[in-house]
Amino acid sequence: MEENFKLRNQVELKESLATKWQAPSNIALVKYWGKYGMQLPANPSISFTLNACRTITNVKATKGQPGFSISYDGIVKPEFAPKIQAYLERIVDYCPWTAHYFFEIDTHNTFPHSSGIASSASSMAALSACMMDFESELTATPLDYHKMSFLSRLGSGSACRSLQGAAVLWGEHKDTADSSNFYGVDKSDLLHPVFQDFQDSILLVDKGEKVVSSSVGHDLMNGHAFAQARFEQAQENLTTLKKALQEGDLETFIKITESEALTLHAMMMTSQPYFILMKPHTLSIIEEIWAFRKETQIPVCFTLDAGANVHMLYPSNHKTAVDVLINNKLTRYCQNSHYICDEIGAGAKKC
Repeated sequence: MEENFKLRNQVELKESLATKWQAPSNIALVKYWGKYGMQLPANPSISFTLNACRTITNVKATKGQPGFSISYDGIVKPEFAPKIQAYLERIVDYCPWTAHYFFEIDTHNTFPHSSGIASSASSMAALSACMMDFESELTATPLDYHKMSFLSRLGSGSACRSLQGAAVLWGEHKDTADSSNFYGVDKSDLLHPVFQDFQDSILLVDKGEKVVSSSVGHDLMNGHAFAQARFEQAQENLTTLKKALQEGDLETFIKITESEALTLHAMMMTSQPYFILMKPHTLSIIEEIWAFRKETQIPVCFTLDAGANVHMLYPSNHKTAVDVLINNKLTRYCQNSHYICDEIGAGAKKC
């Protein structure tokens, strides 16, 4: 499969190139946790693409000595360099023209970096969009979104779910014929109308750096006592969730989404070494959501990424009631009372 993404078109190098793209984060419903080989998932996942939580990346390429510089809002960030270096080394087999350029990369997030809102997903997706934009220009061919997703996966696994579509499936799934471990597949056509305007209110319990990186967490699935059962569970949950998304079955959607979030953190808590990324306020918010749903019958649910922050998912027609809940009861659990209002988006786009 990798061979299919090796460049076969003729390239006419230019002295300089410039582009700017933005790509959103995404929130997984069925979670990817555990990987093998070169950023390949141990189990399939499906996510909602977000809209407001984005990375905007500006890249200038100059023909000559290969290399790169990386900055955030114009400030040089040497701590980002190892990830960019690894990415460029991984993509050169598929984009050999990159070996002839020096890349000036400047990036910006619309949300807190490294706090469990998949900033690596949006950043590597945006960078890959820039690279494929350059390749499209150099080869005079249309943008290849499958290759864009393939390249982004080499930088950050979940980045391949941030490029195209409101719902994206990644990983070989027994009940999805076009699924792939190598790139994300747009599954927007699955979504019943009730899911097409879903909201995501992100309650920022902790905006700091995660204690354990996602990469380390994924590696701890190797030899995990419950790993194989988890991988099989993800396959079954994805089958069930796909059906719920198609039929507008909110009850099943809530059941699977919340169970998947808790399972993700259960795997963290039972690995060796074990760790906990949830905070006491994470649990308080979950309990408030459960109480609110029981009292009002409003179909709001939570999910968690690999961090302490809580994503509240719900149909847009309940936004007013959920906003009252957030402002009256939930902001007290958020760092500096901060939260983000987001919704389903469509993927990357050129600025």
